[in-house]
Amino acid sequence: MAAASMASKAVAGEVEAMALLKGMTTYVAAQRELSFRYDSDLEVVTSDKQRLTLASSGSVSLARPGKIRATRSSGFVDIESIFDGSTFTLLGKDQNVYMQIPIAGSIEVLVDELKDKYQRPLPAADLLLPKAYAALTNEVIDVKDLGSGVIGGVECDHLAFRKQDVDYQIWIAQGDRPYPCRYVITAKEVLGSPQYSVQISDWKTGAGAVGQDFTFLPPEGARSITLKELKAMKDMGELPSNFVREDNQ
Repeated sequence: MAAASMASKAVAGEVEAMALLKGMTTYVAAQRELSFRYDSDLEVVTSDKQRLTLASSGSVSLARPGKIRATRSSGFVDIESIFDGSTFTLLGKDQNVYMQIPIAGSIEVLVDELKDKYQRPLPAADLLLPKAYAALTNEVIDVKDLGSGVIGGVECDHLAFRKQDVDYQIWIAQGDRPYPCRYVITAKEVLGSPQYSVQISDWKTGAGAVGQDFTFLPPEGARSITLKELKAMKDMGELPSNFVREDNQ
């Protein structure tokens, strides 16, 4: 009887967790305009199994269906990404160079093309898309509702999910604005199981959330470069130039 009771509670917890995740993704997808700031940590594991963390901060503003602006600053890079529905621009502020590629369509089209074709995922993008719930729950093998937690002074529901290749946790703000406050992904199939985490703050929605347009104006003296030149440049990606990527690292 005790075992049956525990199993029943576990199933109830899974149902509640899935409902909370569904509520978050539905709420976020319904926002036509939104903006937030974020702090992210990217863990890397060296060949001698030392865990190192690369920290960065930035902001995201979007207006559906097809406009988004995102920044990312760290100790080695200061970049801004702008998409106006037809052109994607990547601006390297510290080097005063920019690269443009034609991409037409929605933010969802942009995110997929940047991730799949150019290996440049936008921060926390999988939480913002209309199909976020399907993507987050696809091939999930374990679900846990871990109760409450507090992120940046905001009380949140803490959920944990497992897939074959990754684990992830998400903290969702309680109340009538169930936005994601923290998102942590653990890559189980990479040596050392490094994590990527993003913490969101200053969440705003509505017409006043954006406060800027999405037209790119090159800074004075900025130089236009090709995609090939961009790939050859150091310190324009996730890793600084003194890091060398190895297989399964």
